[in-house]
Amino acid sequence: MGSSIVLMRILTPSEYGLIGALTIFIAFSALLVDSGFSRALLNRKHITDEEYSTVFYFNLLFSILLYLLLFAAAPLIAQLFHDPRLILISRVLFLSLILNAAGMIQMTLLTKKANFKGITRVNLAAQVIAVIVAIVMALNGYGVWSLVVQNLLIALFRTLFLWSYSRWTPLKQFSLKLLHSFTRLSYKLVTTSLINAVFNNIYPSIIAYFYPNAMHQVGYYNQAQKYQDIPFGILSNTFRSVSILILPEINDQTERLHRVVSKMMKSLAFLSFPIGFLMILIAEPTFLFLFQEKWLPAVPYFRILTLAGIISPFAFILNELFIAREKANYFLGVEIIRRLILVLLIALLFRYGIMGLAASWVIYTYVTLIISLILSRRLIRYSLSAFASDVLPYLLLALISSGIAWFITRNIQHDLLFIFTGSVIVAFFYLLFCRLLRLEMIQEIKEWIITQK
Repeated sequence: MGSSIVLMRILTPSEYGLIGALTIFIAFSALLVDSGFSRALLNRKHITDEEYSTVFYFNLLFSILLYLLLFAAAPLIAQLFHDPRLILISRVLFLSLILNAAGMIQMTLLTKKANFKGITRVNLAAQVIAVIVAIVMALNGYGVWSLVVQNLLIALFRTLFLWSYSRWTPLKQFSLKLLHSFTRLSYKLVTTSLINAVFNNIYPSIIAYFYPNAMHQVGYYNQAQKYQDIPFGILSNTFRSVSILILPEINDQTERLHRVVSKMMKSLAFLSFPIGFLMILIAEPTFLFLFQEKWLPAVPYFRILTLAGIISPFAFILNELFIAREKANYFLGVEIIRRLILVLLIALLFRYGIMGLAASWVIYTYVTLIISLILSRRLIRYSLSAFASDVLPYLLLALISSGIAWFITRNIQHDLLFIFTGSVIVAFFYLLFCRLLRLEMIQEIKEWIITQK
């Protein structure tokens, strides 16, 4: 995080915009390379080394073929986004597809063993090495190439460390029959994930395509999206890691599934709402303090996208529920409906500029969560009203606490003092209200603290 702040202080929004415009191709291609097999491997209880090896060779070969296709398409991509620099940038950046493909099975093995500490160490080590090199390059005037090299080094070192940490190497075996055995679940998952990847990353591309010479706006939007997603991404990945292991084990116990999902929703609400409203409150002084004045135009995008980020982790839990119940058709069906809604919203709000596009994402996020809850009611009788009962107390208390903090801090001019005071006030009143109302999650935290003594 600190290193990213340093890079943003050195580099320009336009340089970040060049990378942001290509994000959709990287995300789409990475999922296409995986083809849903990693998730299919996680869902199957007993896997042989031959099966792992088969998927490994498929991923690697497909990544090479896809890279060659993207290499040839680079001039078209540059023309699409009105910037000839993207030809060379994309050809170098897309090499990360091959590097990442070489470590997919090792990552799957660590996830299957619930070795999340190992995964964290691998990712952290790769990030540290890459960012040190990127900062040195940025300080020496390499501009956007600092970001390109950073992405490549993260992919390279993550894969090298995964090979070292997992201690798994592929057998010299490949079986089309074994590969085919995974396709029943994987093709639906990969179709869903591909749709997801395109639409989750489509906004920077829309801005780059429809607004020529606006790479700085792509940079503002992309970085606003990236930073608002950090806390919610951590929450989503944490709960997703737990749900991957728990939900498949109890997928035939409807009542127990209902209780587990309800508990996860309450836990997420307890954390997500106060974090989100605090982020909106302190957005402007935080951007000024961390990134300097040149990044202030990103603040409106950051605030509106945070309204979507607040509820995004809840959708992750419901998606895992559909997969655990082996309802990949639900998963796929929901994604298709969601994306049709998003296309309609983009068409309706595009005329209002980039803020209109951001608003379309927020509306879409809430509408599609409601759709997922309607389907979860059919699966485990976890309805929209049950969800509202679980999360509304935390939502209201977080909103009230943030309102109190805004009222007290509204005249503070010093950025760091505003951030500190606002954070303390939100945390104090939120925890106080939760305790006074004896909400379930605060009681559990109390019990956990007692057991640690």
